[in-house]
Amino acid sequence: MKLIAPLLIAGFLAAFSFSAVANEAAPAKYKPDLAKGEASYGAVCAACHGPDGNSIAPIYPKLAQQHPEYLVKQLTEFKGGKRANPIMLGFASTLSEEDMKNISYWVGNKTAKPGFAKEKDLVTLGERIYRGGIADRQIPACAGCHSPNGAGIPAQYPRLAGQNAEYAVLQLTAFRDGVRNNSLPMTQVAAKLNDREIKAVSDYIAGLQ
Repeated sequence: MKLIAPLLIAGFLAAFSFSAVANEAAPAKYKPDLAKGEASYGAVCAACHGPDGNSIAPIYPKLAQQHPEYLVKQLTEFKGGKRANPIMLGFASTLSEEDMKNISYWVGNKTAKPGFAKEKDLVTLGERIYRGGIADRQIPACAGCHSPNGAGIPAQYPRLAGQNAEYAVLQLTAFRDGVRNNSLPMTQVAAKLNDREIKAVSDYIAGLQ
């Protein structure tokens, strides 16, 4: 009994110590201040991206329902210059990390309004590229990363469903031409697409729901 008691105590202390270390190592989940996020969004973002994240200007992206982690990443890269855009650099430079998170979580909680495809003669081509890629040119399907319905994968790949086609064209072209270079996979994919294919897949994305 004298031997067992110390062993039990030692085992308890070891388990307690391991639990404490594990709890200390686990990062605390960020709790956004949505009221501050709404206020900051209204002051900085709403003019271009719409009061609820649904931009009516086709050259600006819809932000509603976008994954907050993705938005934070983009704002951080605008501010740091990794994603080059003089307009967004000016706005992002005024934001703290906390501001970026509050804004991103607030607008990410808004509901995205559905879009629609306009180029009916290109829808079939766009769907084929989005869902199946172009095998003989080693172009992967967009759905592989952005999901079949365009919902994306949180913290990894952005939501595309209903995105403004004109904005998608601008971004794919920027990736292809080396103007936007903050995503190597997208640069590699876009480099293989011609103008017609970019327009087709962008238009198809706009109609995804």
